[in-house]
Amino acid sequence: MTDRIAKKSRKRKKIIKISALIGVLLIGMIGYGMYWAFFDMNRLPVGEYVTEKTSPDGTYTIKAYRTNAGATTSYSIRGELTFNNSTQKTKNIYWNNREDTAKINWLSNDKVVINGHTLEVPNEKYDFRQ
Repeated sequence: MTDRIAKKSRKRKKIIKISALIGVLLIGMIGYGMYWAFFDMNRLPVGEYVTEKTSPDGTYTIKAYRTNAGATTSYSIRGELTFNNSTQKTKNIYWNNREDTAKINWLSNDKVVINGHTLEVPNEKYDFRQ
């Protein structure tokens, strides 16, 4: 009799572990899907070219683009970092809502100010949504 109870207990524990694993995977997939759909900077609209500035040593160039999502939203500025001396892909490092111009000032070879937001390139990003 105790053998049967032990088998049932092991089976119940196994079912609980599998259910928990499936639950964690499902929550992870939903979370990643939400991030991808709403917060991934690689999915930003292209926009129209506004201006660009190259770093003092010529390593980086930041190009600014103005985007318009329609009549019910304001303009936004997207800043794209280009690696001049490398084959690295360009990447979005700046995204701010309610702006229609871009003022870009380099403080050093790897520190830039875009519309009052200071970033150290190539690793830092500014995204108004986060």
